Amino acid sequence: MGRVSGRSCIVTGAAQGIGRAIGEALVQEGADVCFADINVDKVAEIADLNRGKANGTGAKVTYTQVDVTDRSAVKDMIAHTVSLFGKLDVKFNNAGVNKPMNFLDVTESNWNFIMGVNGLGCMIGTQEAAHQMIAQGTGGKIVNTASIASRQGFDNVAPYCASKFAVVALTQSAARDLAKHNITVNGFAPGVVATEMWEQVDKDLMDIGAAQRPGQAMEEFSSEILRGRVATPADITGTTTYLAAPDSDYMTGQIVMIDGGMVLV
Repeated sequence: MGRVSGRSCIVTGAAQGIGRAIGEALVQEGADVCFADINVDKVAEIADLNRGKANGTGAKVTYTQVDVTDRSAVKDMIAHTVSLFGKLDVKFNNAGVNKPMNFLDVTESNWNFIMGVNGLGCMIGTQEAAHQMIAQGTGGKIVNTASIASRQGFDNVAPYCASKFAVVALTQSAARDLAKHNITVNGFAPGVVATEMWEQVDKDLMDIGAAQRPGQAMEEFSSEILRGRVATPADITGTTTYLAAPDSDYMTGQIVMIDGGMVLV
């Protein structure tokens, strides 16, 4: 306990899945955390649960609604966090979406929706967090959620793959530009994780004929995992807390694979 005590953090996409787990792990390690999500009712519920759990750590918890593609909303999220916690030390750009379509059926609207949230949202989130950190003059950490799909393309999720390749590029570009401000920019790449998003992807793949039965997609994707099982969100948070902690201060521009050995790079 205490690896990130006193650090002020924002986690987007924090109403469920990996984002929720990241925020909860940070709270348990003493960080002040703003849980942010477009689903305000759900994220408020998650924040309330964690506020009760934080009593023993001294951590403070808040929440806010945010559309990560809306720069003014992102600015408001950061201002809200700073008004309560006094600063911003760590920003997790975790919000992400996917909507599988067979490659030849991908539409402009599908592309723009996924690239908007996953790509543009990452860029805006990184920029606005950096502006705040530079104004503070204290440096900081930005952590982006990539994916195994940032390392290779898959036929039914081409826009998602492209968006996660973009996350890698943005991480590297920002790391180069922000190093002079003592801001590190890193990311992590999960594989198959048992979350609500994967449940929806499973249904979507059945709808487009890429899977014939529930659970088939996860079984096929996970068959190559060297660790022999799909991940849980708790498998991810050891790394994400490390990326928020002083332990990783000398690390920047990197993507850490947390996929059980599914993709070897």
